[in-house]
Amino acid sequence: MNKEILKLAIPNIITNITVPLLGMVDLAIIGHIGNETYIGAIAIGTMIFNMIYWNFGFLRMGTSGFTAQAYGANDMKQSMTILVRGLSIALIAALLLIILQYPIALLSQLIVKGSDDVIRLALDYFYVRIWAAPATLGLYALKGWYIGMQNSKLPMWIAIFLNILNIAFSLIFVFVFDQGIKGIALGTVLAQYGGLLTAIVFWIAKYRHLTVYFSKDCLNMKGIGNFFKVNGDIFLRTLCLVVVFTFIPAISASMGDRILAANTILMQLFTIFSYIMDGFAYAGESLVGKYIGANNRSSLSKSIKYLLLWGVILTVIFTIVYIFFSENIYSLLTNDRNVIDTAMSYNIWAVLIPICGFAAFLFDGIYIGATASKSMRNAIFIATAAFFIVYYSTNSTLQNNGLWLSFMFFLGLRGLVMGITLKKDILNTID
Repeated sequence: MNKEILKLAIPNIITNITVPLLGMVDLAIIGHIGNETYIGAIAIGTMIFNMIYWNFGFLRMGTSGFTAQAYGANDMKQSMTILVRGLSIALIAALLLIILQYPIALLSQLIVKGSDDVIRLALDYFYVRIWAAPATLGLYALKGWYIGMQNSKLPMWIAIFLNILNIAFSLIFVFVFDQGIKGIALGTVLAQYGGLLTAIVFWIAKYRHLTVYFSKDCLNMKGIGNFFKVNGDIFLRTLCLVVVFTFIPAISASMGDRILAANTILMQLFTIFSYIMDGFAYAGESLVGKYIGANNRSSLSKSIKYLLLWGVILTVIFTIVYIFFSENIYSLLTNDRNVIDTAMSYNIWAVLIPICGFAAFLFDGIYIGATASKSMRNAIFIATAAFFIVYYSTNSTLQNNGLWLSFMFFLGLRGLVMGITLKKDILNTID
């Protein structure tokens, strides 16, 4: 079982780690050509796209869970139907985002409080990067489908190529053409379309034989409506994530540009850990979905046990790294000593991230593979309520520490609640 988990997890980890590494490169580029204002602008710009794209997380998660179950049941027609519906929804959603970009920008300005310079630069970033929406959402659906088909290597190669393009384009536009923060955004746009083209080429090379299963039923509006209905719980779960991860930089901005910059680089440590843990979570999606589709309870139970064991091992490793090497990581992201010192004064929260968060990441993958979205939704409802209760109970006295304390409660409660309901919602669903 360990071999099977690692076969899926390692390519997913490589795929996922390219995302925070890319974000760190973007942050490092901005951090070395500008001051805390530029760092804050990248944080706000990224937050805006988190608000947008995380709401469409069901395109990846719903696609992977249902595809894995279709794969386990050897139903390739259903697998093809899921892909076509996912891509259709992605295209429609992306076109709407482009059409509504100006109202979205206006709403973002109302939600986010920051200095005029930070907001101006963040909007410069937004108005360029929004044009990547069709490629970004299309890749969500394709990535979820590949994971469900037990193929984590193709998303890995796509992500590596995409991120090499992104880094190269960003460096060229910033340092050669002096485009500043707009250059970072333009590099992302071009790289996303390069990644989508690569994903399509890989699909044609390996899966074109599945086109025989394409029919008008794949585009049946009733079927697409059912796709939305089934994924409604995942949408609500993701909406809670958006609320929390929007609230954190928004409140950070209200505390000043330095706190915003410090919290931004602290969150990079969360991002690194989360994407590595998500590699195992994606393996969980693939394996749990496959074993449920095949009605294999013993393998299902064994896969969950080993996934959690890997989570504990990684938690110990990351906790040790964050205790001793956080300052070194921060120094790679910015040469602003004031920002580094401020981040180090809150570093205890970075150390606690792996301990509080590992179970939430793994259980998300397990529950998605089982399509037990209602229980996952209920867990995050409880955790989100706790986040705001703790924050508003402590912010007047603890301020930024209160914000981080609330975040730890949010992470920990998600894992705890899903762990309590695991047997009822997952293990007892098959004989």
